Amino acid sequence: MTRLLAFLLLALALPVSAQEALAQIRTAGVLKIGTEGDYPPFTYHDAAGQLVGFDVELAQAVAQQLGVKAQFVEGRWDGLIAGLDVARYDVVVNEVSISAARQAKYDFSQPYIVSRAALIVRNDNTSIKSFADLKGKKSPNSLTSNFAKLAKDNGAEVIPVQGFNESVEFLVSGRADATINDSLSFLDFKRHQPTAPLKAVAYEQHAESAGIVLRKGNPGLLDAVNRALAQIRADGTYRRISLKYFGQDVSR
Repeated sequence: MTRLLAFLLLALALPVSAQEALAQIRTAGVLKIGTEGDYPPFTYHDAAGQLVGFDVELAQAVAQQLGVKAQFVEGRWDGLIAGLDVARYDVVVNEVSISAARQAKYDFSQPYIVSRAALIVRNDNTSIKSFADLKGKKSPNSLTSNFAKLAKDNGAEVIPVQGFNESVEFLVSGRADATINDSLSFLDFKRHQPTAPLKAVAYEQHAESAGIVLRKGNPGLLDAVNRALAQIRADGTYRRISLKYFGQDVSR
């Protein structure tokens, strides 16, 4: 009896198993998804205040493949991934770049999108033509983003902001010299605001892949998410969403 009690106590102390995590999601009928809500065209609010975007529709399609509804929990970028640690949500879908540092703490799905960093300046700026020209300049970026690291590595002073929109506002208003940001976000921005006085003067040579982020120790859920991504590629859902927001297939 003592051994049985000890075994039961140990079982209760163990983290939820992969199969149990997926089963709990399906029992609840909801996949909780952490996202920023301020990062167009991936996750943002339209004129009616509705949460929309490429990542939003992708996450909804993944949830549908799992047989559940998508429930979004919005949060600021600098604390977004950490929300997984306290189980605020099951996954994060916010074009999170896959890096060794992040993989040490979290699991990632197979990549679902590829993009490069763009160096963006005002149209009247003639002094910044490459990333090396950022030395001593001011660059607005989310502090924990890969873009902020790239700016710092090139000698820039990083001004902390919340998301792409605020980065652009700092730049247009003259409060900053340049920003490093996602090339696809900038492409979407120029499509919607072609007269904005901004231009991309350089692109990082290395392209980065983004994936859906999960807590470690849930291989069953990870496998289900990967199978869902594969299915929405195969049935044309991914291509439809991609064309809607980018006019091209951005998976590779």
